[in-house]
Amino acid sequence: MLVMNYFERMKEKYEKLKNKKDVMILSIESSCDETSVAVVKNGREVLSNIIASQIEVHRRFGGVVPEVASRNHITAISNIYKEALETAGITNKDIDAVAVTYGAGLMGALLVGVNFAKGLAYTLDVPLIAVSHVYGHICANYISHPSLEPPFICLMVSGGHTALLQVEDYNKMTLLGSTVDDAVGEAFDKVARVLGLPYPGGPEIDKLAKSGENKYNFTVSKALKNTLNFSFSGIKTEVVNLVHNFSQRQEEFKREDVACSFQECVTDELATKAIKACKQRGLKKLVVAGGVGANSRLKEKLQHLCEENNIEFYSPVLKYCTDNAAMIGSCGYYLMKDGLSLANLDLTAKPNVDL
Repeated sequence: MLVMNYFERMKEKYEKLKNKKDVMILSIESSCDETSVAVVKNGREVLSNIIASQIEVHRRFGGVVPEVASRNHITAISNIYKEALETAGITNKDIDAVAVTYGAGLMGALLVGVNFAKGLAYTLDVPLIAVSHVYGHICANYISHPSLEPPFICLMVSGGHTALLQVEDYNKMTLLGSTVDDAVGEAFDKVARVLGLPYPGGPEIDKLAKSGENKYNFTVSKALKNTLNFSFSGIKTEVVNLVHNFSQRQEEFKREDVACSFQECVTDELATKAIKACKQRGLKKLVVAGGVGANSRLKEKLQHLCEENNIEFYSPVLKYCTDNAAMIGSCGYYLMKDGLSLANLDLTAKPNVDL
């Protein structure tokens, strides 16, 4: 009865929010190793975006330990929530809705944010909005570029997803291609590990590659050449075998050259197919989203190719590339405007969500 009464009240409130001049959404993100709470006004204006990172905690393990991540989220979330309100200069009474990442991510970590959000939404008697972490990454661009509007092509390059999407409207998208094995973020992390680089691997490879030479002829799957799909398992294996062979022969090699060659091959594949998607679909705007979007070489290539092909290029500012609650608040706002994703108190986390 409690769940039903809450949801019936929220349907009416949700409908009224569509026409409210200023909508204040408090958003929560806890899908992996960042605990984040933000306050976002009208989907574009970030009043606060507080992040408690666990990178140093997990670095000693060489990657994220799910149970450790969950415990740290529990410890941090209440204080992060209070700090977000204080930084935004608002009180609980100013919150119109609560948006939360329900997936994709680590189950235990997600549950911390989802349960906190449910309790908060019920206590404040405001709507609860279930947000996909993946779509949140796209919305990071709306914060960074206030004039950006669909339609556009999105190159999604996060830790768990690599895909090309045609974004026709804020909540209408078509999947054009995706990875058939490893996501590009996973490939970066695995290559970093074999090179003895600390977690997280992506920024470390980006940094190391700057002082290296592209001297190794790594390749990606030729079978996918005429598609918009990706495969990064093969190149990851090539790097692992190369490093192991050097080790077995007790020969020295330059890690920076391996990092540079790997990064050049991977970013070539991503950039080339992103432009190909724009041409196939006749769209003149390209957006990059996700943590790997922070890679300096990828951005450099995308910018260059977009200029060559008269395509507008958009990428989030660095602080919105990685996991954060502001992008979840932006996504929640546009879901609300279309009357989508209103959640009940039985909302639960999902480790995987469809693109």
